[in-house]
Amino acid sequence: MRIPTSVIPPETLVSRPVQVLAAFVAVNTLIYVVLAVMSLLPKVYPSNWFTSRNRRSQTRSIHPNTNK
Repeated sequence: MRIPTSVIPPETLVSRPVQVLAAFVAVNTLIYVVLAVMSLLPKVYPSNWFTSRNRRSQTRSIHPNTNK
């Protein structure tokens, strides 16, 4: 009994359309890996990196000791 070693002939695997499809799948996989890693990391808020002029220096809450 002979077991086939390849379902697709080697000439087909080195053809241009298959190489383009393989490149597309590789890029798509990298994008999804980056998105998955980004979803695991905490969110970054660039507005917290800079102080803005409209922030109050003192609290105006009715409970003044809430800063602790």
